[in-house]
Amino acid sequence: MKKQALVLLAGALAAGMSMTAMADLRLVNGKIEVDAMLKDLAAAYEEETGVHVEIESMGGGIDIQGTLKGYYQADNMPDIFVNGGATDFANWDGLLVDMSGEAWVDDTEAEYIDGNGAVVGFPYTTEAIGLAYNADILEKAGVDPAALTTPAALQEAFEKIDAQKEDLGLTAVIGYCAEAVNLYWSTGNHIFGVYEDGGLARDDTTYFDMLSDGGKLDEERFTKFAEMIALFNQYSDPALLVSGTYDQQILNFASGKYAFVTQGSWIGATMTADDADAYAAAGNFKVGMAPYAFVDGIDTIMTNSPSWWAVFNNDNAEEAKAFLQWCSEDKGQQILVEQAGFISPFASCKYVASDPFAETISEYTAAGKTSAWHWLNNKEGLAQNALGVVFQDFAAGNMDVAGFVQAMTQVCAQYYAG
Repeated sequence: MKKQALVLLAGALAAGMSMTAMADLRLVNGKIEVDAMLKDLAAAYEEETGVHVEIESMGGGIDIQGTLKGYYQADNMPDIFVNGGATDFANWDGLLVDMSGEAWVDDTEAEYIDGNGAVVGFPYTTEAIGLAYNADILEKAGVDPAALTTPAALQEAFEKIDAQKEDLGLTAVIGYCAEAVNLYWSTGNHIFGVYEDGGLARDDTTYFDMLSDGGKLDEERFTKFAEMIALFNQYSDPALLVSGTYDQQILNFASGKYAFVTQGSWIGATMTADDADAYAAAGNFKVGMAPYAFVDGIDTIMTNSPSWWAVFNNDNAEEAKAFLQWCSEDKGQQILVEQAGFISPFASCKYVASDPFAETISEYTAAGKTSAWHWLNNKEGLAQNALGVVFQDFAAGNMDVAGFVQAMTQVCAQYYAG
């Protein structure tokens, strides 16, 4: 065996191959549910290039960042690893490869850019925040979702659907839940994030920057946002509005009881899994997303990668970048979309996942009609400790639009001052 190994090594050296070039890659994945699919991805890459990519999946409550820090201390870092946002990326400041010059960067708007302007995160999938709707109900009600780009159009659609609620078999026009203990993340992060980014270019941080500067809100824009929330309060399911659960909200939408629901594209997986029987009974209706058009002309939904793959700056960095470039191209995208079920963040991708929301997200992405998720970088705990309860109080009828604006202005200022 020793003699055979020496012969193989000698042959490799004679062919001009270095030990570095022969090295495997290692990728730490944070989505345990797609472990098998990523291993298929790695196998396809190895078949094409001869480079082996070891997939190490973590999930089930594992502290991924804590584990990675242990790897770093043990000089056992993976070549590519997952990061979930600014807090995670901050752990590796100065240790990641800048991928700004990679070809895939020009094909997406979902890359992660650090505070120095460097592209340090590769987006492998996309999630979206928009006003999700039941396309079948809107068609029966005579509402064109493409026209929902103004507050007036949104109000007219709600009134029109509400007038036909009984004939359409609806419990309510919209499934909006402002319960503050368990769903503060929905109102205080995702929906509040609409105020910060709705209708803006992905690199426009105007309202996020204002918030970061002492918790300031733009009164005119936020008042228009508050008027949209008042519309949701008025036409939501009263049984859900201040005391409902996420599971109830999604089950009722999947059952065809709401024309709209205030959740993101991630509910598609619940509709086709946990709620599959109810969804089938409702006809497996087509879904879509309209913009949260609280200002005239808003025609974007908010998309982002929920996490990114970063490249550790080591001797395998060039090979790691080559693998990620391949992942963004045809064969890699086919596996990630059709097998792993990811919604591609790349405009050139011709594959569409089986997820109910994949088609509409792909259409918005290809058209360049997406805004970013700057709420990810709001002050830690803002949604849970300050915003959620104000949304709930507004939904409970304890304040009007002006009162909501005033309360939000006060709690944001106080929280950022603390």
